[in-house]
Amino acid sequence: MAESLPMTTRVFLVDDQPQVVKALARVLAADGFEPVAFTSPYAFLDGPHAEAPGCLVLDLAMPGMDGLALQDALRARGSLLPLIFLTGYGDLASGVAAMKQGAFDFLSKPLDAERLCAAVGAALARNATLRATAARRMHALRVVASLTPREREVMGLIVEGKLNKQVAALLGTVEKTVKSQRASVMRKTGADSFAALVRLWDAARPS
Repeated sequence: MAESLPMTTRVFLVDDQPQVVKALARVLAADGFEPVAFTSPYAFLDGPHAEAPGCLVLDLAMPGMDGLALQDALRARGSLLPLIFLTGYGDLASGVAAMKQGAFDFLSKPLDAERLCAAVGAALARNATLRATAARRMHALRVVASLTPREREVMGLIVEGKLNKQVAALLGTVEKTVKSQRASVMRKTGADSFAALVRLWDAARPS
């Protein structure tokens, strides 16, 4: 399985001021990014964008649903989009609150184009890492689920460093049976080494 996923250039923009959205889109497009603009958080949430690769640049203060409320909605959906908040004068406390809730960055208006593009590039790199980790976890869960209950028991003890005879004693069976089950685990998981088996088991465990 691939260890990483390609980094997208897609940047979602959410700001209730159309002129701001246009200005942001122009700056980002000029730097090679692919801006996708929305003037309402609700419009953004109506589509499948929360689950898409990319990052989100959003205004902190918006009518109806503000940036923090949108952040909460995305968290509830399990979105992996890194959030970059845009804050106006006097919004420092809210920006700090957003960071404490997991925002990737926050930038003060008026925006510096170079700093915006740098933040977006770093956020997209972060998203690629998060998606790769999530993909590895899903792969590991599918592989471990393909094992029989006893094979999962054996795998769990193997990755703890237990020898075949120790596993046999713990499970009330014989070493020959454990050897056969261990071979089956290695074959079904596709692990070509003990280290690969440990990585797979760790990826499948709850975080």
